[in-house]
Amino acid sequence: MGSGQSRNRNVLVVQQAGQALEQLKYEVAQELGIQIPQDGYYGYMATRDTGAIGGHMTRRLVEIAEQQLAGSSSQSKSTNR
Repeated sequence: MGSGQSRNRNVLVVQQAGQALEQLKYEVAQELGIQIPQDGYYGYMATRDTGAIGGHMTRRLVEIAEQQLAGSSSQSKSTNR
């Protein structure tokens, strides 16, 4: 695959989430002290760094989902009474 071509086949279920995910990526990278390339090309970054960013993003997304699930289940319990 030539330079500049993307193999990313991830399709967002909620298209509006793209910007939020990009913001999360930058926040996580900053917390980890990893510099994101200005041109958006990650090919020159160490696999360890990109993996760390992705792993921390996944953990954060799971935390958010768990909080939302816990909040919605507590709301449904209170409305069922």
